[in-house]
Amino acid sequence: MASWRAGVPDGPLSAVGLGTIAAVVVIDQASKALAETRLPFDEAIRVLPIISLLRVHNSGIAWSMLAGSGTILNVLALVVSAIVITLWVRSRDGGRLATVGFALIIGGAVGNLVDRLRFGYVVDFLLLHLGEWTLFVFNLADAALTLGPALLVIIYLWPPARS
Repeated sequence: MASWRAGVPDGPLSAVGLGTIAAVVVIDQASKALAETRLPFDEAIRVLPIISLLRVHNSGIAWSMLAGSGTILNVLALVVSAIVITLWVRSRDGGRLATVGFALIIGGAVGNLVDRLRFGYVVDFLLLHLGEWTLFVFNLADAALTLGPALLVIIYLWPPARS
């Protein structure tokens, strides 16, 4: 594992960077297309004790904050993506794991931006809940937008174990 964390991260235009971004966007868009065509709107289908399928349209960001602020959210997504790419290009350590972390963030941002530009909202379809208590509804782009920063926190705040 240490070798994956060693060295300068591959850049955004590397095979790992572009491949991860593309995989996130393609899988995200395919899953949303399936949700749009196969799931009833606003009707939960229980899958596991903590997860259900629930197709909703979110015109905001997390927990529907800033709902209806489409143009602002599109610009915000582009600004945050530019900041992440700048940090990525300037990174001098973290290796391939950092590459994947940065690429997950960009792929997730692009996946949701595609929805906003096409529909004016983001398609969410995974409902995380504890019993009747709803935590949030999300999609695979959101999962990438969560996993990417988590991976970067692990890489940059927890040094690798010394052997």
